[in-house]
Amino acid sequence: MAEDLDARQITLNYEGGSVEMAIGNAKDIFGDDFAGLDPGPALVQVAVKSHSRTRVIGGPSTSIGSYTYTYQQWPTSQASNAAAGDVILMTWQGSEGAFTGRVSGSMADAASFFAANTKKVFAFRTERGTEYGPFAATL
Repeated sequence: MAEDLDARQITLNYEGGSVEMAIGNAKDIFGDDFAGLDPGPALVQVAVKSHSRTRVIGGPSTSIGSYTYTYQQWPTSQASNAAAGDVILMTWQGSEGAFTGRVSGSMADAASFFAANTKKVFAFRTERGTEYGPFAATL
């Protein structure tokens, strides 16, 4: 059963984008204890400025005072009916060949994410042939 779950896709969000890959690959690259594998919601606080609101055009205005509220934002990624993101080929220390993933956002942001979080020596290449890495393992 665990092997079936490891074959499923996971999207890891980071500042500036996200990367999608098989769960088993993510565990191998980042470690089983990586917080991104079991993401929770982030608390987002929104401040609304005071403003006036008109319900009917030409009708009277109502004054709305300023206020703040907080909500939970669960991790998401940009997607559509087509596959989202750019395909990358990933290799890392101990991998048996290259594996594919998809990156949304800039490749520079993806490289920063991998460099800061990988537990093994890691590198990736875009479809156009641009190589990023190798990134040294963080302990």
